[in-house]
Amino acid sequence: MAHDLFRLFLLLALATPSQNNRLGPTSRLRYSRFLDPSNVIFLRWDFDLEAEIISFELQVRTAGWVGLGVTNRYTNVGSDLVVGGVLPNGNVYFSDQHLVNGDTLKEDGSQDAELLGLTEDAVYTTMRFSRPFRSCDPHDLDITSDTVRVLAAYGLDDTPKLDRERTFVKSIFLLQVIHPDDLDVPEDTIIHDLEITDFLIPEDDTTYACTFLPLPIVSEKHHIYKFEPKLVYHSETMVHHILVYACGNASVLPTGISDCYGADPAFSLCSQVIVGWAVGGTSYQFPDDVGVSIGTPLDPQWIRLEIHYSNFNNLPGVYDSSGIRVYYTSQLRKHDMGVLQLGFFTFPIHFIPPGAESFLSYGLCRTEKFEEMNGAPVPDIQVYGYLLHTHLAGRALQAVQYRNGTQLRTICKDDSYDFNLQETRDLPSRVEIKPGDELLVECHYQTLDRDFMTFGGPSTINEMCLIFLFYYPRNNISSCMGYPDIIYVANKLGEEASDSMEGIMAMNNVEWTPESIKKAEKACKEAQQTVIIKTIDEVVENTTGWIPDIIPTPRGRCLESLGGKVEAQDKTPAGFRHLPLAAVLLVQRTLSWLLAMLQTGV
Repeated sequence: MAHDLFRLFLLLALATPSQNNRLGPTSRLRYSRFLDPSNVIFLRWDFDLEAEIISFELQVRTAGWVGLGVTNRYTNVGSDLVVGGVLPNGNVYFSDQHLVNGDTLKEDGSQDAELLGLTEDAVYTTMRFSRPFRSCDPHDLDITSDTVRVLAAYGLDDTPKLDRERTFVKSIFLLQVIHPDDLDVPEDTIIHDLEITDFLIPEDDTTYACTFLPLPIVSEKHHIYKFEPKLVYHSETMVHHILVYACGNASVLPTGISDCYGADPAFSLCSQVIVGWAVGGTSYQFPDDVGVSIGTPLDPQWIRLEIHYSNFNNLPGVYDSSGIRVYYTSQLRKHDMGVLQLGFFTFPIHFIPPGAESFLSYGLCRTEKFEEMNGAPVPDIQVYGYLLHTHLAGRALQAVQYRNGTQLRTICKDDSYDFNLQETRDLPSRVEIKPGDELLVECHYQTLDRDFMTFGGPSTINEMCLIFLFYYPRNNISSCMGYPDIIYVANKLGEEASDSMEGIMAMNNVEWTPESIKKAEKACKEAQQTVIIKTIDEVVENTTGWIPDIIPTPRGRCLESLGGKVEAQDKTPAGFRHLPLAAVLLVQRTLSWLLAMLQTGV
């Protein structure tokens, strides 16, 4: 009897609620996107962060096989692909596979995808399945909080084989923790456009156009709660980014439209970012408890609108009226938000050698001067979102927080950064930054396709290393960025330099080899950093510091499929699905109860 009861209790313990109770065969999947230009492939998905399970529904206009998986930046070989379809006799097939070459698939030894539904009608084949974020199968690529390159493919019959014309890769941020439908939309919403008007885009590769515009005039406090790009169809491919900077109310501002960083320095006034958009981004709505305050004496009345155009084809006669559309309301939120710009100060001391497989750059921020520069006590900063920005050589970014010399956490990162998908993202939980903390931005570049030096600068072929943190409550600090002692770096590379300009020029004299590239990277990290802190009123102060080491964040446990097997080369004991804590406690209580029963002779 005791043996039978033990088996019953053990089965109950193991039968813990599945993620598919929340993401089952018929549950609504909140996120969706077309994956191809012709809108043949439609993807829906949703996820359970606690269970670390993601569910997909792929709908394709075909009567043949369909496939969905994950790939990397450089090649589809090695990509994982879940394949399924419906045979003419009505039987279904479904398999977790991977690409062994450009078009040939092979079934994984471990089947880590769970089929939730597979149907075919006169128009569509629809496949729904779930998989863990990280399985123990080395052929499965992880689903992470980075940009994920989603691979979708299909065929016209039931023989799975990749065809370039029916294979598509799209970069998606899959683990978006807040869905716009979950946010409140105030009934009294007012729309206001901040836009450039009939601007003739120059025939130059790079143009930064700036103009100054008033924010909405309101008689009492309101909050901006959402923004989105306002792009003109015929010129949208030329618009690289749009930034809105708040101006201090003491600023004397110019009129008209001019080069942001040209002959007239007045057009570069105002440096506190309010909102920003870049290539690949869409609209963004702030969480329900934060907004951009307007309408009080402490709020900015004017902004600088900056639009970066990339006219690489030197097209003539293109006029543009792009900008940012903001949504605001009198229904006030709890917190006034701000944006803090971090990273490597953008000017030519920032360099990346040619032919680099990997090159790391660093920008340090030290916050101990924030209170003095703010003019008032600075409350702890609560960070809820972020925007990452590099140009074409960028491969990864991260912001790391330190307190009292000890690494505290990685605030945000993307190890699979895609220049064509730059969007404001929400953090899964809010991060607190205290006065005195240090913030380090690390940017990872690759320049294998370049035989020339890449320097920091405004052009798309120059580079940047920036992270914008969205936070509350707002203060007057607009940016905090660092750069290394370039004279020290030049000397370490065997070049003579007595000032910063000579140090920059010396980089062109270095014979760049894998060894000298690593030597330069090491010297940049060892060099003392100058930290530049700027306020909304253009007050600037400098301090210095040193780059701390970054301790990598360990990956979590992998999950073995139920009923599948781990590949032979994956022998780690962490590969087994671990019981939830509640189940472990239930088993322990069951064993204690069973022991007591045996001792009493039951």
